[in-house]
Formats: sequence, C-alpha cells, structure tokens
Amino acid sequence: QVQLVESGGGLVQAGGSLRLSCIASGKIVSINNVHWYRQAPGKQRDLVASITRGSSTNYADSVKGRFTISRDNAKNTVYLQMNSLKPEDTAVYYCRADFVGYGPKWGQGTQVTVSS
Repeated sequence: QVQLVESGGGLVQAGGSLRLSCIASGKIVSINNVHWYRQAPGKQRDLVASITRGSSTNYADSVKGRFTISRDNAKNTVYLQMNSLKPEDTAVYYCRADFVGYGPKWGQGTQVTVSS
C-alpha cells in the first residue's frame, strides 16, 4: 500500500508565508501528477496547483504569482510554497497523488489559517 502525509500548515498573519509538504511512502512504483487542493468551511474542495512528473506546473488563478508547487522525485515529496498569504487562503489543504499501480490517493489534510 501507499500513503500520503501533509505537513507544514499553521497560523500565519496576512502577507506571511508557509511551505506545505506532501510525503509519499509505501511500496511506491512511481508517482505521476500530484495536486494540491484546498477546502474552506462550507465550500467545495478546489484545485490549487498541479505538477507533472516532469515538473510542469499549473495554478488556479487565485494563487498565481503567490504559490509555487515543486517536487523532489528522489524523496517522493511535493511542496507548496505559499507567499503573500491572504485571509481567503484559509482552508484545509489536501495533497492528491496519482500513483502508478494504485491510482489516486489523498492525504489527510493540513490546516492553514491566515489572520488579517
């Protein structure tokens, strides 16, 4: 089996930064696309950023220029660097990875709270 664990969330003031990590473990063959989603209370889960195995990236318009997704394939880890945070970025952030042989898996989420 494989699993994902997110970390790096917390409480930060508006304008601050956080770096989230998503670490995959288990009997990993390979990981294709990896995505970060977020879900605010009472709202749907939205796609924030995606990265392919070759490190091509895509971002939601709301985070372009502020967030950067990256990956270290040797460490089975994907990062989300979040700068210039806004109160509207407050949400639980989830990682989803497309594992070869297992399909898509989700992590448990990490809370990000941005105070004004």
